[in-house]
Amino acid sequence: MRRADFLCPSVKCSSVQSLTLSKPVAQRATLTLPGDKSISHRAFMLSAIARGRTRIVKPNGGDDVIATIAALRQLGVAVRRAGDDYVVVGRDTLRDPRVTIDCGNSGTTIRLLMGMLAGCVDALLDGDASLRRRPMARVADPLKAMGAKIGMRLRGVPPVRVHRQTTKLRSTHFTMRVASAQVKSAVLLAALRADGISVITSPAVTRDHTERMLRAMGAKLRVTGRAIRVRPSSLKSIGMLRVPGDVSAAVYLLCVAAALPGSNLCLREIGVNPTRSAALDILRRMGARIKISAHKLWSGEPVADIAISGGAPLKGVTIPVHAVPNLIDEIPALCALATIARGTFTVRGAAELKVKESNRIRTTIELLRSFGADARALRDGIVVHGGRTLRAPRNVSTHGDHRIGLSAAILAAAARAQITIRDVDCIATSFPQFGETWNAAFGRKRT
Repeated sequence: MRRADFLCPSVKCSSVQSLTLSKPVAQRATLTLPGDKSISHRAFMLSAIARGRTRIVKPNGGDDVIATIAALRQLGVAVRRAGDDYVVVGRDTLRDPRVTIDCGNSGTTIRLLMGMLAGCVDALLDGDASLRRRPMARVADPLKAMGAKIGMRLRGVPPVRVHRQTTKLRSTHFTMRVASAQVKSAVLLAALRADGISVITSPAVTRDHTERMLRAMGAKLRVTGRAIRVRPSSLKSIGMLRVPGDVSAAVYLLCVAAALPGSNLCLREIGVNPTRSAALDILRRMGARIKISAHKLWSGEPVADIAISGGAPLKGVTIPVHAVPNLIDEIPALCALATIARGTFTVRGAAELKVKESNRIRTTIELLRSFGADARALRDGIVVHGGRTLRAPRNVSTHGDHRIGLSAAILAAAARAQITIRDVDCIATSFPQFGETWNAAFGRKRT
């Protein structure tokens, strides 16, 4: 690939904006949270290639999902905002974008677009400085095996060039080396346009939002254990797609409440998909008093209310390796809460943390130690020895990673301290209303 293929606009660096969170107060609160980010990405992308018009109800409004919406508009998809909802009109064919598609900080956007666009569009996909460090070969390699023409930099990082082709993609029997919902979803999207039956097998269970949504839209898909068998399929709109509250965001708030004796927090209509709820199971094993009620089903996705009463005695646990893919985003939160638990908290098999928005093994350890916690890194995980008295620093950095910023809030609650979090632009990627939510759940109420 010619070097000129990778010429693109300069990358915007994050600002030094900061957020100060007041000393948390234990109280009773009932809240709704932003829509689930993973489901929101998939709702927009699948609606864009489904026949008909889809109303997406209360999707996540963070920068990552906005990047997906902007990308679809560049591809000729009509996406219109309607209050808190969006209306998407699907297209049979996507157009070549006139300029580089900017995926911002969103790994989900760029990886799923690689599968969605492979073979049918000429496009250059790029992102910010953080995204340019994240591995894309794990997606490109199986797509190339299907006949897709995809180019990247030598290190297998963005920008990524996908090419329009006159021939169909080949069907595939693909076994993933690393359990990844993003890789699986990208190959599934490409397999919808392949010349025969494809089978995708994962070494462990991963979040299954793509499979559930594809089935709801009429894809010829069958799941047997960890294998997915999919035939070439056309999708049809389901009319209205309601997005549940983001369970990953919920876990961070539940950890704050767990650290505050006397707190009572209820989060309404949260997604409790079993491939995403492993963190709730770990919180229960640690001793947190969690109650799940008001179960319902939205477009194939299980939804419920989650309540927690803070102050229960907590203990350290070992996270089973098989559970790690389904709580990978919540590991920093669980480590933060583990600092006030009795005993040792251990997670292994989490090398994937090294290639997130930051090296989350390193940045989580740095954050915990800045509060005086006893934590050390493993080759593929983290060990936290709980029980030390925490002392909050005046301020902490997110290192451009929203999960690190949200984990700092948990540690501040555990230390009963005010905290200033620097470089918080990244929190807008998934939870732009975090400051307001903190005040509603844990801020001192005016009388």
